[in-house]
Amino acid sequence: MNKERERLQNKKRVVIKIGSSSLTHEITGNLNLQKLEKLVRTLCDLKNQGMEVVLVSSGAIAVGRKALGLIERPKALAIKQACAAIGQASLMMIYQKLFAEYNQISAQVLMTKDTMINDLSRYNAKNTFEELLHMGVIPIVNENDTVSTYEIEFGDNDRLSAIVSGLIQADLLILLSDIDGLFTDDPNKNSEAEFIDIVPEITPELLAMAKDSDSSVGTGGMAAKIVAARIATDSGADMVVANGADMDIIYRILKGEKIGTLFLAHKNKDFDLMDYLAK
Repeated sequence: MNKERERLQNKKRVVIKIGSSSLTHEITGNLNLQKLEKLVRTLCDLKNQGMEVVLVSSGAIAVGRKALGLIERPKALAIKQACAAIGQASLMMIYQKLFAEYNQISAQVLMTKDTMINDLSRYNAKNTFEELLHMGVIPIVNENDTVSTYEIEFGDNDRLSAIVSGLIQADLLILLSDIDGLFTDDPNKNSEAEFIDIVPEITPELLAMAKDSDSSVGTGGMAAKIVAARIATDSGADMVVANGADMDIIYRILKGEKIGTLFLAHKNKDFDLMDYLAK
């Protein structure tokens, strides 16, 4: 175990983001309840170990879309907002039921970019997170897709989770998706693509290397994760991108195992979230 990985064992405030593709069955697009239950059990166990945990969960639009019988991810804003309104309620109901089984209180926090741009709203949001964590609650965060428009949306939950990490000064961000980590090229198209274990800093070359996602379920590709890494690492948090196929991977990351790609924190003394909110 190298020293960079070893320090992951000492994290106290962790933000975990789970993507839509990691929460749903690939063939049907329906929620994978077994994985969802295991995720909740893992988060409760981390909380029992003394960690403060925040979950950023995608899936609202995917759940709403299935409820309405829509095959393709909607493109029209009004339809996406309707799906989000239906899906967010259903998703939270499932989360709260699962968390309750482990006697754990959870809370819903819905955000838009306006929440962060407005000084008072940002201050209130930070205070809300701090109070929830102080009370032992696990916040479940999502973008408020029901009211979001192009001008006030974060765009994807990778960026949102990094902004939440910066807001609450988390020391670790874990992005769970359908990819193993960062490669020099798309491993599905290039058999010679090499896996990147550790990224000391975000360089222009790294940004150019990122590819966008063509998933019909999620919105965040590798490019979005690189953007998230820039925000998280500048705020002082390490970040790991890993495959969410098995929720035990969270334990393995926190044990310091060589899992996923680790982006090393390099606290920017001039860090200001406002600098990262522009499109």
